[in-house]
Amino acid sequence: MVKYAHPTQIKWCKMQNYRLIDTHAHLDFEDYQGNFDNLLDEAKSAGVEKIIIPGVTIKDLNRIITLIDKYENLFGAVALHPSEAKDWNDDSYNILKEYASHPKVVAIGETGLDYYWDKTFTDTQKFVFKEHTRLAKELDLPLIIHDRDAHADILEILKEEGVNKGVMHCFSGSAEFAAECIKLGMHIALGGPVTFKNAKKPKEVAKSVPLDKLVLETDSPFLAPQPFRGKQNDPSKIKLVAEEIASIKKISLEEVANITSKNAEILFAI
Repeated sequence: MVKYAHPTQIKWCKMQNYRLIDTHAHLDFEDYQGNFDNLLDEAKSAGVEKIIIPGVTIKDLNRIITLIDKYENLFGAVALHPSEAKDWNDDSYNILKEYASHPKVVAIGETGLDYYWDKTFTDTQKFVFKEHTRLAKELDLPLIIHDRDAHADILEILKEEGVNKGVMHCFSGSAEFAAECIKLGMHIALGGPVTFKNAKKPKEVAKSVPLDKLVLETDSPFLAPQPFRGKQNDPSKIKLVAEEIASIKKISLEEVANITSKNAEILFAI
C-alpha cells in the first residue's frame, strides 16, 4: 500500500531545500519577552537557522548575553547606537571590549551615524563611531553599521579608519553608494523595505549588488515586510525578504537563502 505524505510533511520537506540567517533582530527588546520560545519556533519553521541580536545601549547588553547563553542559534553584537552616543564615557570602550570577549559575540554594532532625528551632536556621533571602528579592528570583528542620512560621512570614516569587514545594516542608499561600500569590503544587508511596492532604491540595490555581497535581516521589531507593513516584525518574516530578492534577481528562493546564509556565516564566523 502506497503511503502519501501529509501536506504539512510536504511543506517541511520543501523547507529543507534552503536555510536563512537573520543578521539583525532586536530580540532583546521587551516586545518579545512574553512569547520568546514560540517566536523562535516560528522562525525555525520558516527555515531560519541563526539570528544575530545587535546591541543598542550598554545597559541592555546583559540581556543579550543571557539570550545567547541560553539559545544555541542566537548570537550577539555589542555597541552604543549612534542615537545614544551622548552616553559614551571614558569607561565605555573597555566595557564593550569585555562584553565582546564572549565567544558568541560576533560583531561590533550597531554603530554608525544617524542624522535623521537630531543633527545637534554629529561630532559626538563621529567620535563614538570611530571608537567602535577602533574596537572592531583591535578584536578583528566585523562592524554592523547604522547609516541614516549620513552616507558621505560614513564612507569617509570607513576609508579613514581602514575598515574592510562588516555590513551596512538596513541599507538605504543608492546602488552607486552600495558599490562604493562593497569596494571597501562591506556587505549590504536588505530587509523589509525591499518588499515595499514603491521602494525604488532598495529594489535597484537588490538587483545590482552581487549575491555574494548580500545578507538578509529583519531589523525586528521594525520594518515588517509586505503584507505585514506597519505591524510588529519578527525573524520568521525574513523569508518574504528572500522571496522578493529572488524575484528581482530572477533566481530561486533557495539560491538567495543559501548563498546569503553562507555569506553571513563567513562574515560573522558563525
